Parts: sequence; C-alpha cells; structure tokens
Amino acid sequence: MTPIYWKQATQELATNDNVMRQLTQRFEGVALESRGDAFSTLARSIVGQQISVKAAEKVWQKVVAAIPETAAHAILSSDEATLRACGLSFRKISYLQDLSRHFIDGMLNETSWNEMSDESVIVQLTRVKGIGRWSAEMFLIFHMLRSDILPLDDIGLQRAIRMHYNANQPMDKSAMRAIATAWQPWRSVATWHLWRSLDPLPVEY
Repeated sequence: MTPIYWKQATQELATNDNVMRQLTQRFEGVALESRGDAFSTLARSIVGQQISVKAAEKVWQKVVAAIPETAAHAILSSDEATLRACGLSFRKISYLQDLSRHFIDGMLNETSWNEMSDESVIVQLTRVKGIGRWSAEMFLIFHMLRSDILPLDDIGLQRAIRMHYNANQPMDKSAMRAIATAWQPWRSVATWHLWRSLDPLPVEY
C-alpha cells in the first residue's frame, strides 16, 4: 500500500527544498510501501538493528526460508538453533521472542494505534524489549505510513543529510532538525528519499 499523500508530499518538498527537488525527480515513480503486517515489520526492524540494509535483508530472507510463516507464534515456537543459523545473535533472538509474546498476549493493541499520536505509539512499542525509539520510528514510517517522522538516530539519514546539505562535514542533531523544518509535514517522505540517495536497494521494514 502506497501512502495517499505521496504525490502531494513530493510536490511540496520539491517546492520548499532544492535538494528535495532533485531527489524527488530522481526517484519519481517509486514510493514508500507498507507490507501491511505489524508483527513482521517490527521483527524486521529488530533484525536490522546495527547492520546494513543489505545484511539485514540477507538475514531476514534466511528467517523466512527457515520459518515461512513469520508470525508471532511461529517465531516463539522455533528453536534457538534454527534462529541462530539464520544469522541472528542471542540478543536479537530474545528480542524477537519478547515481541512475539507481546503480540500473543495482546499487550500490543493494534486496533488503537490509528487513533494514537506518533509519540504515544512510540511509548507503547518501546515497552517491548529490544524496541527503542529508532525501531518504533521505523514502524511508524513503514507500517503505519505516518508522514512526519524524523528518525535522527538513523545513521543513514545522518550520513545523507551531511552529504547533501553540509559537504560531508559533521553536523549535530539540532542542525539536522533545523534543516528538516523545511520538510514538514512530510519528513518521512524526505527521509525516504535521502535513504534512496545512498543505496539503490530501497530501505524496507
């Protein structure tokens, strides 16, 4: 599912920011898409922690091959050796198991998320072991398609902002946040385009 706001967002970004004008033209015809499955989106964000997009995709495909039904009960019932063979660390396995328990026990209430603010969803998700603010922000962008998320802790976003806006020189978060004011209320869309500028393999969770 592609966001209904995508066309409007790219047009406004192109109007308000020269870098965004170039990037939206460069990547015209492609867009962010939701996979439509909350559990697998969160699971993929855990798998992707602290590794490259390419490495994360490789590990996730091994998980899918080993456990075709990547649902909470299937992950929780899988033995540790199977998950380790996919390239998952013991820590990430424990995180995936805790996430599975939260879904199975109903501690994550999907039906309420659409009515909640971005910050409220982040607070609920970060109660799960292994899901920090970055993982919750990935969920808001890639599953809920929230339009105005700015994941300043994301290394790829940091690198892209430095490259496009500061001649590859270091920048602190306050400076990056100031640049991103021109992108509101479409900071998720701007972030997606900046990710794409770094890697032809699209960022997906």
